[in-house]
Amino acid sequence: MFVGHFAVGFMAKRAAPSVSLPALFAAVVFADILWPLFIVLGVEHARIVPGITAASPLDLYDFPWSHSLLTSLVWSALFAAPWFVKRRVRDGLVVAGCVFSHFVLDLVTHRPDLPLVPGGDAKYGFGLWNSVPLSVAVEALLFAAGVAVYVRATRATGRWGTWGLGAFVAVMTLSWLSGVFGPPPPGIQVVAVSALVFVPITLVWARAIDRARPVTNG
Repeated sequence: MFVGHFAVGFMAKRAAPSVSLPALFAAVVFADILWPLFIVLGVEHARIVPGITAASPLDLYDFPWSHSLLTSLVWSALFAAPWFVKRRVRDGLVVAGCVFSHFVLDLVTHRPDLPLVPGGDAKYGFGLWNSVPLSVAVEALLFAAGVAVYVRATRATGRWGTWGLGAFVAVMTLSWLSGVFGPPPPGIQVVAVSALVFVPITLVWARAIDRARPVTNG
């Protein structure tokens, strides 16, 4: 998934109003922050194979440290640790859930490429990416629901709260659809470097939106 992960971050703002939107976004895509870094460093490996699934050309044959079930649980605990240390238990649980949601959503969408543990032979994935119509429908509905929950839980205090959010949704949607319907990327290193550039921009943008859309009392 792509925008589906951000949908969870949007929804989580209602459950944990005191946690910033960029923190929630960083949580839901934490595995995809680690993955391009590990690709660039040579710790994990992937390749572009057009047609390997209908909705994605990524052959993710070796990414146990960023995306396995066991490491997802570890990353969830580590990422949420600052909130637990501060005894903000509810916020910590929400943040940990956001991190782990990445594995759950990937399990639904990926072909069987998600390992349970690093070095394990068994790999899992329900293969939603094997159908473009289903992939687009499911992710679009999830993203729309996430944005709707966020809009209802917050209020715009200026133009950036309205137009900034609208532009963010549009850019994310176009980026997602270009990945589904556009030509495959020229190489996995290009994908990894692009992600390392894109994610910080996304988090800075989310910070600006968060400041312009405080949580409502209702």
